[in-house]
Order: sequence, then C-alpha cells, then structure tokens
Amino acid sequence: MRRTVFTSEHEAFRVLVARFVTDEIVPEYDEWQRAGRPSRRFWRRAGELGILGIGVPAEYGGLAGSTFTHSVVVTEEIQKRFLALGGLRVQTDICMPYFLHYATEKQKRRWLPRIVRGEAVTALALSEPGAGSDLKAMSTRAVRVGDHYVVNGAKTFISNGAAADLAILAVKTDPDAGRRGISLLVVETNSPGFERGRSLDKLGLKAQDLAELSFTDVRVPAENLLGEENRGFECLTSNLAQERLSIAVNSQAAASAVLAHTVEVLSGVGAGTGVGTGVGQHAKFELAACATDVQAGQALVDGALAELAAGELSGADAALVKLYCTEMQGRVVDRCLQVQGKPGYGRDAPIGRAYADGRVSRIYGGSSEIMKVIVAQALGV
Repeated sequence: MRRTVFTSEHEAFRVLVARFVTDEIVPEYDEWQRAGRPSRRFWRRAGELGILGIGVPAEYGGLAGSTFTHSVVVTEEIQKRFLALGGLRVQTDICMPYFLHYATEKQKRRWLPRIVRGEAVTALALSEPGAGSDLKAMSTRAVRVGDHYVVNGAKTFISNGAAADLAILAVKTDPDAGRRGISLLVVETNSPGFERGRSLDKLGLKAQDLAELSFTDVRVPAENLLGEENRGFECLTSNLAQERLSIAVNSQAAASAVLAHTVEVLSGVGAGTGVGTGVGQHAKFELAACATDVQAGQALVDGALAELAAGELSGADAALVKLYCTEMQGRVVDRCLQVQGKPGYGRDAPIGRAYADGRVSRIYGGSSEIMKVIVAQALGV
C-alpha cells in the first residue's frame, strides 16, 4: 500500500543514511557485537551526518527542519540490514526530548552541541536492581547540600550505560512523597563517585550497550537539575508516547525486513522462477498472513506518526501501536523462521539474528501486559 508520511526531503535523507549504514556500519558491526557497543567513531560520524541532530534547532547544531519522521527513516534503513542499534534511538528519540523540553537555555547551549556532534553519548537511568521500572519504589537519593546534590544509589539495565558521558538520572529528592518526590539530574559520568558496573550480557542486541551504574556520594551541581525539583515524574511521562512509538517503528521495520528477506530466500527455491513456482502452499499461506500483519502494522504506525506530528498522539494510542507492532514482530519473525527452516536458525543468519534481537521489544518500554492495561483503561474498563 502507498505510504504518504515521507516527503522528497525525507527520501534524500534516506539515501544519505543508507550509504552510511552500508558503507560504514555494516563493515564494523561484527566488531561492535564483540565489543558490546558501537565505536566512538560511529557516534562522531552520525553527528557529522546530522543523524544525532534530528529534531534539534539549527542554533544548537541540529539538523534544520528535521522531525521524528527523519528518525523513522534512520530506523528503517538500519533494520533493512538486520542491525540492532537501539542505543542510537535512545539518544535521539528518548533522551534528546528531555534536553529540548526541560533544559534551560544555558543548559541547552552547554550540552546540546556536544550531543549533536557525537561528542557526548547520553543515557536515561531509571531502572534499579530492587525496583525495576517502578519509579515510586526507587531508592536512589539526592540530597541538596549548598549548591550541589549528593547522590547515592544504583541503576541497572541502562542502555548506553557503559558509553554514556551524560546520564539523565531519576532520583528521589523527597523520599516520602512517592512519585511527587522524583527529580531528574544530568550526571556527568567523569564525576568522582560514579562507577560503571557490569556490561550485561543479553540474548540478543549484542551490539547494544546495557550496563549497571552506581553512585557513591556523587556531587552533582544544582544547575544540572533538569526541569523543576520534585516534578521529574511529569517529565518522564510526557515523552512516553514518542518513546513507545519509537519502539513500534523499530518493530514494524524489523518485521517488514524479515518478510522481504524470507520472500527473497524462498523465491530461489526449485526452478528459481519466483514464489509462484518455488514455494509450497503452506509457505504461501504463512507469507500471506505475515504480509497482512505487516501492512496492518504499517497503517497503525503511519497514523500514529501523523498524530505525533500534529501533537495529538495520546499515551493510550501509542500503547496500542506498540502492543500491536511488537507482538506482530514476534509472530512474523517466528513464522518466517519456521518456513525458512534450519538455514534461518543460525545466530549469524539474518532471520536468526532478528529472532534473538526482537524478543525484548515486548518487554522494554513497558511490557505488552502494561500496554494492555493502558489500552483497557482508555476503553473505560
């Protein structure tokens, strides 16, 4: 079906991104998987090409006139090549809006140019060893002492944690106020008392940095407070729609790539004259079902993109799109792996990698069960 979300400007940007992915990321990707994270050169090159400046005003070095749709282009081109670079989306789709919406002008001029140039990698540090993503139960504390906050605590499952230069840290500044006592501090990771723990091994996403962080009497200047003190929970929830749409876009692009790859592989079976003569009826039925699923997901994603651009995407609608696209990704990848059979099961095979990399999409950013709760609440039940 014809898509209408992209302009000629987006398609020109797509050419640039596709060349970058093919010529500069693919040759290094295996090494990044071994290292557990992309190289610093990757971040600098992404900055030079404007990818890290998506949505950022030109006065701070951003990509002029760009919006979240440019980020969609980047995600689609990465997924076409069966790569997993979720840390890039953490920087552009998740962390950047906090700096854009809640930083003061002085903070923006201090941090944004470094982030846009790829000189500063960012992370959002929420989850804790004993509390998971339950922000009310977090134990990391920040006590105001003069012109600093003194921070103690630990975070885990932090994307970009091992590479981060700047961490947006959720802390309790009023321990007795529940979610109303949460604040956000930007911690510079060269601060005394900050330590990186283990880089966590994972089932998939081998090139994506995931780490533990700890804070022992870390002194954070009060001027690094992002937004207002004790208003951090409101900041965190304000970007949830875009965060979840970003995950949905990634899952949608992955499912589309897997389907296209499977059709290509099966088209070479037998006489090699095409799917019509080289594929059995069962495989045809499975591919048809997958194609229907992918098209339905694309319609949901594109509709949500239009709503986001208009400032109208609700949290419930974003949850619905994430729920459908991540679950659909699982169905499509599983079905395509089944019809490809043993050759697709290898960890180095494109579909095998997609199978391992994609499973977590139904967990992070809010599990499918949480998405169902949100959608049900919107229904009034």
